[in-house]
Amino acid sequence: MALAPTVKVVLGSMAFGIFWVLAVFPAVPFLPIGRTAGSLLGAILMVVFRVISPEEAYAAIDLPILGLLFGTMVVSVFLERADMFKHLGKFLSWKSRGGKDLLVRICLISAISSALFTNDTCCVVLTEFILKIARQNNLPPQPFLLALASSANIGSSMTPIGNPQNLVIAVQSNISFGKFLLGILPAMFVGIFVNAGILLMYYWKLLSNEKDVEVAVAAAADVIAEKDVNLHRFHPATMSHVTLMSSQDWSSAADSIVLCSSTNGDLGHAETLRNRITWSEADMHSGSSDKVESTMAPNPAKDLAGEHGVFTRNEDDRSARKYARSGSWMKGMKDGFSFHLSEEKEVPMERWKVLLWNGCVYLVTIGMLVSLLMGVNMSWSAITAALALIVLDFKDARPCLEKVSYSLLIFFCGMFITVDGFNKTGIPSNLWDFMEPYARIDSATGTAVLAVVILFLSNVASNVPTVLLLGARVAASAAEISPAEETKAWLVLAWVSTVAGNLSLLGSAANLIVCEQARRSQSFGYNLSFLTHLRFGFPSTIIITAIGLLLIRNY
Repeated sequence: MALAPTVKVVLGSMAFGIFWVLAVFPAVPFLPIGRTAGSLLGAILMVVFRVISPEEAYAAIDLPILGLLFGTMVVSVFLERADMFKHLGKFLSWKSRGGKDLLVRICLISAISSALFTNDTCCVVLTEFILKIARQNNLPPQPFLLALASSANIGSSMTPIGNPQNLVIAVQSNISFGKFLLGILPAMFVGIFVNAGILLMYYWKLLSNEKDVEVAVAAAADVIAEKDVNLHRFHPATMSHVTLMSSQDWSSAADSIVLCSSTNGDLGHAETLRNRITWSEADMHSGSSDKVESTMAPNPAKDLAGEHGVFTRNEDDRSARKYARSGSWMKGMKDGFSFHLSEEKEVPMERWKVLLWNGCVYLVTIGMLVSLLMGVNMSWSAITAALALIVLDFKDARPCLEKVSYSLLIFFCGMFITVDGFNKTGIPSNLWDFMEPYARIDSATGTAVLAVVILFLSNVASNVPTVLLLGARVAASAAEISPAEETKAWLVLAWVSTVAGNLSLLGSAANLIVCEQARRSQSFGYNLSFLTHLRFGFPSTIIITAIGLLLIRNY
């Protein structure tokens, strides 16, 4: 493709340069508007400078990619509500043997979860969890944060829904979900263990200084799972579980007091206690504070609960005796007892609803994955699964839809237009024409050169723009050899552009998410520096990329 007129080349390059600066450095002092606004600015400049027409700009937006991205984000929100990540967290503590074992588990869990729920979602949910486990067990957070970010990037390369660049590749190449999975699975599997091995080599002494204790890790994980991961859990009807927990705590406290009394041999005393506690529970829930004051007046009283010192019996209060003789006291006991029975019935009912809801979420998600494996349109499969979950939720979907990252969708729209305008300047085509004889996929040298180009551009221009710029050109060059080589070229592009994110802290959004989440954590803050990440990321990326290139196959 020949270069466009000089004015169009200059203006198009300026617009793309502004987009690139704001995408890579979203908080630059001279224009701190962020990535999303930066992509829109680049798109508007492409139209204003007449590099592309408004019609061409609209046509550049890839709706199937946006639909697939939206659907997977909605499904991820419902999976988070269904305690999927709580169960993943519990797996970290199951028969754990200390720091080294924990590091390997983090690598495996982050890789698998990122392949199914995107690497960004995995890092957002698990960063705080991992920081707290490290602090609870007096372990250094640095190796675990690096394990989370790097393994999430590697694992996300396995499926088309693992990261945004894979979404672009899957839609543009028309490679089926199953073929994509089988083609990269060996490279991903080996890459995860190599990555874990490199981390262990780097931090072996640091982790060896810590005592390997199974009970400590399990206890810390249980506390975190119950107190923190449960914050993502909502009741299917009311999106709240506070009332249910209060009722359970009150009932368990009552049972413990009654049990203590009954073991002392005073069964009548125990039954009186139960009635009093039940009645008081009913008053608490109904808000009838007057009854409580009338039956438990602050007059001198004899201790009714003995050593417990909680409930008292008034002997001199005539109004209380009159209230009891009138039968209202017995009526109150019956009302309280019936309320207690309804609470007893409501607790298993609520648990049953939660289990049913979680099961529906998992079944719909499995159905979506099966549809993708069967070759059904990926965008519509994801959107259908998302809408099925919204309908099954059976309430206003606004709270759920508000958790979708619409800024990311808008960023993609602006990026599609900006990259398409830059392509029309002719600069990418001419650069590829120069590199293409040295980067052909049918030779080891050509594959290595192509990998270096992808690694460089992914860290300079980010991985998604790199895929948009190189994808069609690399595929066209490989298609001249054979259709099988074309498919392999797409898989190589997916593998290298994704693993390239591990090279530096700015290489992928997942790295930045882990870094920012760790830095902003109020109780367990930790600063993961650029040089710390680079010392591990550079050798790890080169080694894992090279190994993966040898294992990628076209099935």
